[in-house]
This record gives sequence, C-alpha cells and structure tokens, in this order.
Amino acid sequence: MSEEQEVYLTPLDNYLKVGLHIGTKFRTKYMAPFIYKIRPDGLSVLNVKKIDERIEIAAKFLAQYEPNQILFVCRRENGWAGIKLFGKLTGIPVVAGRYRPGLLTNSALEDFKEIKILFVADPWPDKNAVVDSVNMGIPVIACCDTNNDANFVDLIIPCNNKGKKSLGLLFYLLAKEYLKARGTIKAEDELTIPLEEFIKED
Repeated sequence: MSEEQEVYLTPLDNYLKVGLHIGTKFRTKYMAPFIYKIRPDGLSVLNVKKIDERIEIAAKFLAQYEPNQILFVCRRENGWAGIKLFGKLTGIPVVAGRYRPGLLTNSALEDFKEIKILFVADPWPDKNAVVDSVNMGIPVIACCDTNNDANFVDLIIPCNNKGKKSLGLLFYLLAKEYLKARGTIKAEDELTIPLEEFIKED
C-alpha cells in the first residue's frame, strides 16, 4: 500500500503542512527507529506513519484513565495555545509554562497532584516533571524530536515538538482521539474547537 493510500488520523497533507515530521540535524539513538530519511540540508525527516500510529496508541492508552488522573506539561511557549485548548476539550489538567517542583511528589503543596500518567511536550525543558514522575513510578508519555534523549520515557511520540503549528496539530489529534476512545464523541464527529484554532499564528 502506498503512502497516499494509507489511512491516517488526519489527511496526510495536514501533517506535511505543519511540518510535524521535520526533525533536527541532531539525532539520538532513541529516535533512530523513527527516522525515514535525511534531507540534503541535514534535517531529519520522521516517518509520518509511525507518528500517526503513536498518536493513536497514546490516545487510546490515555483514554483508560479519568481526566484528573493525567497531567499534561509543556514548558515550551510554542505549545501553550494548543495544550490549553486540549485541556479545555478533555478536562485533563495542563501546565502551560513552568512546572512547579514537587507538584507530583510533595503532598503538602496546595496544588499537589496525584496522577497515574504524565504527558510532556518535550522531555528536556519538561525534565523536572519527568524526574518527579520517575521517582513516583508514574509512566511518562513524551513528544520526542530527533535530538531528544528518552531514558525515562515509556512511550515516545516522534514529532517536531518545537513548532507552534506542529504542536497544535498534535494536541488537536490527541484531544479528538482521546474523546473518541472515551466515547464522549462519535468517530465521525468533529471537535467543538476546530483545528484552525490549534494551529493559528498569533
């Protein structure tokens, strides 16, 4: 089956337009299995089918949990708009910005969270949340670009985790697939917040 005939969670063109598959010039051993090719300019190109598959796997896994048992964290400013819209649609708590140390480990904190799954937009800027999760035995799902180390990541979603539009599409798809898997929306339904809102530039 050719790439054009493959069935994706969203039209293939959506992935390509936002550059969700465009990685960096640096590549780690963790990300080698997801790299499709290297462009002449040195940038890595991720396998779109593998990105699509991992988004679906992550959403179905997350759907086994109640929204308050999950936490989404994104330190990178380019992901704030998308992650906030994701939280609004799913009811899953999100941290857009700095993760407060001890949020998952110190029960004396006012906003202490007892969760079962952590999702981070990038395991490097979000490393404090990852470390806290590891210390608490909480599984970690992470968006990983070609330059990411994934020592403490239980499920990698390979993608461009730096672009605003690519992160917007990612959070849109995760919201849609999570709600479908939870039975909140039907397979043919659209989200109440359209994709355009997730990927628009300010």
